[in-house]
Amino acid sequence: MTSPSPRRPLDRPLLVRAGAVLVAAALAYTSCGTLMPGADSAGGASAAGTGPGVTDDTVKVVFIGTDLTKTASMTGFKNADVGKPAEQVEALETYVNANGGVAGRELEAVYREYEASKDSPAAETTLCSQITQDDKAFAVVLTGQLQSNARPCYAQRRTLMLDATLIADDRATFTQLDPYLWTASYPEYDAFATSFLSVLVQQKFFDGRKEAGLVAADTPANKSVYDELVVPLLSEAGVTVAVNWIDTTSLGTLNSGLSQAAVNFRGKRIDRVFFLGGARLAPFFMTSAKAQSFTARYGISTFDSPIFMVNNPGTVPPESLAGMVGIGFAPANDVPDSRLAFPGTDAEKKCLDIYQQAGITFAKRENARVAFTYCDAALLLQGAAANLGPNLNAAAWGTAARALGPAFSTAGGFGGELGPDGYAAGTGYRILKYDTGCACFTYDGPVTPLGQ
Repeated sequence: MTSPSPRRPLDRPLLVRAGAVLVAAALAYTSCGTLMPGADSAGGASAAGTGPGVTDDTVKVVFIGTDLTKTASMTGFKNADVGKPAEQVEALETYVNANGGVAGRELEAVYREYEASKDSPAAETTLCSQITQDDKAFAVVLTGQLQSNARPCYAQRRTLMLDATLIADDRATFTQLDPYLWTASYPEYDAFATSFLSVLVQQKFFDGRKEAGLVAADTPANKSVYDELVVPLLSEAGVTVAVNWIDTTSLGTLNSGLSQAAVNFRGKRIDRVFFLGGARLAPFFMTSAKAQSFTARYGISTFDSPIFMVNNPGTVPPESLAGMVGIGFAPANDVPDSRLAFPGTDAEKKCLDIYQQAGITFAKRENARVAFTYCDAALLLQGAAANLGPNLNAAAWGTAARALGPAFSTAGGFGGELGPDGYAAGTGYRILKYDTGCACFTYDGPVTPLGQ
């Protein structure tokens, strides 16, 4: 396995800059603008022949690690230690090659680290060029590349993407970038949104209210979900929606949008608010809401980083957590081990065993949240490629991945079976609630198929 040169020591910024960088970090997590053309501009995809990065003997795959160290030092964020991703990638490379490789070829795993605080369209283009032109990778594992040009760039260059990022990839996005975009851990956004709204209604979140507030990142995926799901489903429940679209393209628009949303809700006496857009838009809104003397009960999901909210009382007012309800689909991002045994599934146990063979262990599930998504990506890549032989390319791989059925299970989430027309292996959810007794989030009820 290869890796870039060591990073220089991080500079410690002045404390007075922390507030601005806090918002910058939110922007880095939530920017998802209009998609560029993908598969069409790549000239179509054939199921015959080999893709880029494939030789008779090797397959090159790049695993991206998103470095939050500088952001954390500047803002005071508390992020659970995820270990050493470069060593985790090396462990996966060793395991895959000791167990047949990828389509009979040796996996050549490359680890590339990306600095989150410098995220921008230009930086994403540079990273994409490095991976597709310099590394000449067959596949890339994404872990935080949220700019609007990132995924289309890889698709245009015929590079398979295994997305390990908590990002709202809806079916239109997957279809547009077919056959290059897949996720081995997380759900399609449309299926998620259907279940999220249904659970809020079932949990009587809106009972007694004629109007509810919605804070949503201004993205095509969210616009579509709002028009096709939010409005009709809540209309059936007798609830109208006061939506505030948040422009995340600059510090000014993000700040003013969140503050104005709180002012609008306060003026309308709204006390039920839910979120679309994911990442950390919700906790930052709660901070803005407190400054505007606005309080509410919140509907949340894994996309809103539940464990982050618990771990950062200095950013998220603890009183905001009371009564939170929604759905969770990634245990390492949702609940503590005290509320869900760790390891709890065969998929988790398999990935932990792979890492343990390399001397890598994790104190808690939360510490393994990145390692699990890396493992999911590597095992799905290997499993789908097993019988491809000479035809190792994105189109042939996608067809084979859908045919795996229950042979693949995700360690990072619930489910695993892509099905005949799926792109996402995260296919299940559990009801998620905040428990004041443990001051933590906990699951309620069984795993349920997403989309129901």
